[in-house]
Amino acid sequence: MQKVVVVTGVSRGLGLELCRQYLSEGAKVYGCCRFPEQSQQLLELKRNAGYQFELVPLDITQPGMIHNLQYVIEEPIDILVNNAGIYGPSGLSYDEVTVDPWMEVLRVNTVAPMMVTQALVEKVAESHDKKIIMMSSKMGSVGDNQKGGSYIYRSAKAALNAVGKSLAIDLAGKGVSVGILHPGWVQTDMGGANALIDTETSIRGIRKVIEQLSLKNSGQFINYDGSVIPW
Repeated sequence: MQKVVVVTGVSRGLGLELCRQYLSEGAKVYGCCRFPEQSQQLLELKRNAGYQFELVPLDITQPGMIHNLQYVIEEPIDILVNNAGIYGPSGLSYDEVTVDPWMEVLRVNTVAPMMVTQALVEKVAESHDKKIIMMSSKMGSVGDNQKGGSYIYRSAKAALNAVGKSLAIDLAGKGVSVGILHPGWVQTDMGGANALIDTETSIRGIRKVIEQLSLKNSGQFINYDGSVIPW
């Protein structure tokens, strides 16, 4: 039985690699991003994958586009991966943080994944696997914070973790499992060239964690290597 996977933020990095690996396994993948036509790697993947890979224009800050997802994607969704996110301004000290950039990062990293989940949750509940993934970050761990700073990104991911945990509780009755995952420090545009692992390694681990996700471990904050991260 062919899995159906929906991934947001697929124009590059982790999202692109998620599509690549799931397609290589024979899944049908819906890849969502703002401007699919502007990513040459994405278009090449589409040419190679054909009908298995559907590109969906989606700006996750636009409620109308999110609402329309339920009509664009008509079949049950085995795995929904809320991957799209931004870092926002970096290197700010506590007295340099301002409201507007903070609100933008919260909207993209915390609010939008919830809205996408609302739009597609019934299709997830109709599927075989019934899994929703929130791509978080260890930067959102309060217990792991030893360096301070990064107020905007840390707070948005910590809030996403809270959203994911509540969803895990509220959706259990529908049989839907929720994974809150940290991809590791990855060599992407966001992670930088000095990061510890490449996208292939990260996503290979992420896919294994997703495969092992069930109602028993739903709502946990899990590293790409399968270890549990403190809240």
